[in-house]
Amino acid sequence: MGEAKRRKEILGDQYGQEKQNKFLGLSLPEKPTEQFMKITTRATWIGIGGVAAFWLTVRFLGPSLGWWHVE
Repeated sequence: MGEAKRRKEILGDQYGQEKQNKFLGLSLPEKPTEQFMKITTRATWIGIGGVAAFWLTVRFLGPSLGWWHVE
């Protein structure tokens, strides 16, 4: 409880309001930044899964279907 009181004294009228982030000179509120991080993290994992599925297809399924023959 002491930490919250100290923070409230330091911030004054700004206490409890959304924090503004600075990114490339743009002021972004906290929520869109968090949403961007969630979306990009999810997209990254989807991309990693896609690459893994593609690799498995090329490595194992491709030769068994006769797409190419490696000697």
